[in-house]
Parts: sequence; C-alpha cells; structure tokens
Amino acid sequence: MADTEFAPLLPPAVIAANFADAHPLLTAAQAVVAANRCYFCYDAPCIAACPTDIDIPGFIRGIATGNLAGAARKILEQNIFGGSCARVCPTEILCERACVRTAESGEPIAIGALQRVATDWQMARGNPFTRAAPTGKRIAVVGAGPAGLSCAHALALRGHEITVYDAKPKPGGLNEYGIAAYKMADEFAAREVEFIISLGGIKLEYNQRLGETMHLATLREDFDAVFLALGQTAAKHAGIPGEFLPGVRDAVDFIAELRQAPDKSMVPVGRRVVVIGGGNTAIDAATQAKFLGAEEVTMLYRRGPEHMSATPDEQNWAQTHGVTIRCHAAPLAIEELDDALCVVTEKNFFPADLVLKAVGQKYAGPDQPALADGRIQVDENHRTSLPGVFAGGDCVAGPDLTVQAVQDGKRAAAAIHDFLAH
Repeated sequence: MADTEFAPLLPPAVIAANFADAHPLLTAAQAVVAANRCYFCYDAPCIAACPTDIDIPGFIRGIATGNLAGAARKILEQNIFGGSCARVCPTEILCERACVRTAESGEPIAIGALQRVATDWQMARGNPFTRAAPTGKRIAVVGAGPAGLSCAHALALRGHEITVYDAKPKPGGLNEYGIAAYKMADEFAAREVEFIISLGGIKLEYNQRLGETMHLATLREDFDAVFLALGQTAAKHAGIPGEFLPGVRDAVDFIAELRQAPDKSMVPVGRRVVVIGGGNTAIDAATQAKFLGAEEVTMLYRRGPEHMSATPDEQNWAQTHGVTIRCHAAPLAIEELDDALCVVTEKNFFPADLVLKAVGQKYAGPDQPALADGRIQVDENHRTSLPGVFAGGDCVAGPDLTVQAVQDGKRAAAAIHDFLAH
C-alpha cells in the first residue's frame, strides 16, 4: 500500500481541472438553438417518462421565447431539485429516450442541459415561491437529502413548520456526499440546499442520528407527523475473503472523502486501482480514481454489460476516460501480495494498491416501522405501519434515483398535508 501515500500523482492544477464541471452550462445562444429543436408535443411522451411530471415542452418553450422565469417555475413547481436533477438524472434512459426526436433521428432534445439553463437562472435570483399562511402544524423530517428536503419544501409551502434532522454535519444527502465531484461542481449541492430552505419555515438540525441522539417515539410525541427519508444507510459487503484488509475500502467512503476535500490532490489513491461493482457508484469511484492520477483503473463486474445498473452512457464515460471494464469477472478473494493487494477472479489476478468495493448499499436504520425486503414498507401514499409516520426515498422500495427521491418527498408531503387536515 506504499503507492497510496504518494499523492498527488498528477499536478494539483491538472487534478483541479479534471474535477471541474463535466458539462458546462449552455450559452444563451446555444440554449435557444437547442430549445427550438423541440416540437412542443401535445401529450408529450417525455412528460410521461419524467418521474416528477415536469411539463418539459412547456419549460422548453419558455427558454425558446426568452421567458426563463416561466421556464424555471414549470420545472421547480414539480421538482424543487430541478438543478441537481439536470446534472445527475439519467435523462438518456428517461425523458430523452422518450423524446420524439430520438425515434426520428436518434438525437433527442437536450432536455437535461436546457433544464439546467432555467434552474441555474432562477437559483441566481432566489426562491420564486411564497409560503401559505401558518397552520401551526409541525412536522419532523429525518434525512436532509433530496427526498427529505423535497418533502420539507412542499410542506413549508403549505404553511407548516418543518424541522429536518440529519446524521451528517452538512445537508444534501447523496448530492453532498455520494455523487462524483465533477457531476456537481462548485459547491452546487450546498447552494441548492440554501435556495430550497430560503423559502422559510424549514429548520435544519445536524449530527442527529435516529436511534442514537433521537428516537422515533419521541418525534411522534413532539410533532404532528414524521417523514423518514434516511436513504440507504450502510454499504453492503462483498462477501469474499480479504475484503477487510488494509487498502480495501467502500467506494461510497472514497467518494464522500473526495466530495468534502477542499484540495482533491491530497486524497490518496494508488497507481493501480480495482473497483468491484457495476453501478453508478462504481463508475464514479473508478473515474475519479483516474482523475486523481491512477495509472490503471479496472472495474470488475460479475455479469455482462447489459446487466450493469450503470447506464450505457455512464459506462462509455468511464471507458473514454481511461477506465477498463472487465465483465464476467466475479471477484473470489482479495489477497495480500508483497506490499500490495491482488483481486482474484476465476480466470485472472488483478494487482492493486487500492481496492474499492461498490457492491451496493442497504437500509440498516434502527428504531423503525415495519420493513419489507429490507426497506421501510409504505403504501401508495407513503404511509408506514405507524400512524402519522411516512417514508420515502432510497429507504423504501423503488428506483434509487435522485429524481425518484424528489417525487417521493413531494407525494409524501401531499399525503401528510391531507393527514393533518383530518
């Protein structure tokens, strides 16, 4: 593991450039040209493909006609995290895949890029919404990620008072701690949270962990309703010998360290890095290891590329930035080899200075309502088995996507508001 101590492997200026915004904002002229490609379809298939039901043709028409305020409002009234979703949402398999232009020419409207134009414009000018009159109702939200803050914002709009608790010292959830730095650069996650809570009526409490510093029973006594948005709270183990050796770490921890490092050149990385897994976390970890200067970065995935949860675009992104993806290569063990490590598969040995495990995450929250398949069980209105307790985001069943978490929070807020009215 000696190589991991020789950071930086690239000049700090090169590393800083590598971690700059991966997809810079369109210029005003580029945005108008892109927007004018839209057919502004009636009953548009892109809307049906958006988990948050954004009026996509409507906001694009706003950009095309110079009405950025109207465009931003159409996005944000459905998805208050429209800015981060514009950066990280897999539009290529959602709205852009459904775009009529995709079937026609294979080149969809740049929906994600256009969404960023409108939301970035609005964020620079403040939250456009106004709260309803105070209701006197108080709701506790546990988890300050997209699901929790989406719920908090929607409830605050209705005049309720919200206290959001989070186990971390900063809000934002995976946006702050779990996404590649080049996808959400320039402290965007923190700025988006400030934009959201500027509405008013939302109080944030940090370093508060459910089951330790606070308990669900107490929250139920002190508040009129509770929304659990805990995310997936623990990394899964690979289940192979040697996975706890020095030099083997969870990819989510590696990504979080990079997200929080003011100088990314000081995050240690080996010259040879092996990443175990085939999802977005594996892609983010592998690509960032390469950006730090690792000479060889290899992703090992046990099945074929068509089974990877990372999208084809994500796989291509990693490969075009120097990451080697080895499919049908299930790790059997991790062994010590002199002063390094070796990941053993059925057919090959992969020497490594650093091994990153990205084999998934799980919900492991204590002090909880009933579970189903390892996650909190909810009905169609996000109600749990406990009266007055709702849940959403990655701690419940469903796609582990930021955009889905936002929708969960929004739907739960509507259900909580209805619950409080009866």
